[in-house]
Formats: sequence, structure tokens, C-alpha cells
Amino acid sequence: MKSIELMMHLFQRFCWLDERLQARLHGHGWPDVSRAQSMVMINIVSGVTRPSEIARRLGISRQAIHTTVQQMIDKGIVTLAPDADDARHKQLRLTDFGERMRGDAQAVMGDLTDQIAGTIGEQRFEALLETLATDWEQAA
Repeated sequence: MKSIELMMHLFQRFCWLDERLQARLHGHGWPDVSRAQSMVMINIVSGVTRPSEIARRLGISRQAIHTTVQQMIDKGIVTLAPDADDARHKQLRLTDFGERMRGDAQAVMGDLTDQIAGTIGEQRFEALLETLATDWEQAA
């Protein structure tokens, strides 16, 4: 079935990418981070800093996001600060340590991106990016 193939292939490629990212970061001496912690970092870098919004985007409970955030605080990757726009909320921020880790992660992702493009060809890679960037909800 195409639906099972689609889900399986997307998930396998995501896991391939995340596993290589984590392995290379570990090789550079950074602490291990879980897939959930990695996803939190991606959201923070993308400008989503409220734990409640990150939980909603990841489809996890508030309890799960708070556990994940606490683990990241304990590792020195993030801090939790008052939200300047709404005192009822908190915002996540990368620490200096977290920023350095993010910088290495971006460099590793650049290398992995080059590897993928080299494997499947630049034209297919560009088509892949365009396809994945398409809003499938609105696509006709």
C-alpha cells in the first residue's frame, strides 16, 4: 500500500538523519540528546519558544514536554525564562553551551545535506525539498 510505504519511508529517512546527527555530535564531545530533546531544539531555533506550543506541535503532553525541558536544563542546553509578552508563560532559550551545540549541529546538518544531495543527485534533492515544503493541505 502506498500509504504505508509513504509513512515508512518518511519515518525511516527522518530516523536516518537524526541518528547520524546524534552520532556525529556525540563524536564531537557533545552530550547525548534524545529525539524529543532534538525536536525541542529545532523548535527553539525556529522561533517557537513556549513549551506549551512546542508540546502542541510535537503532539505530546504538557507533562512530557516539562520532563524533556527539565532534562535539557539539567544538561545546560536551555534555560526557562519569563515570557516578556505574557507573564503567564515561560520561554525556552538556548544557553551559551546550547548555542555552541546548535552551531555544531548546523555544520553537521550541512554535511549530511551534502551527502544526501550527492547520493540522490542535486536535481532530485531540490525536487525533494520543494515537495516536502509544499503545504499538502492546500496542494491541488
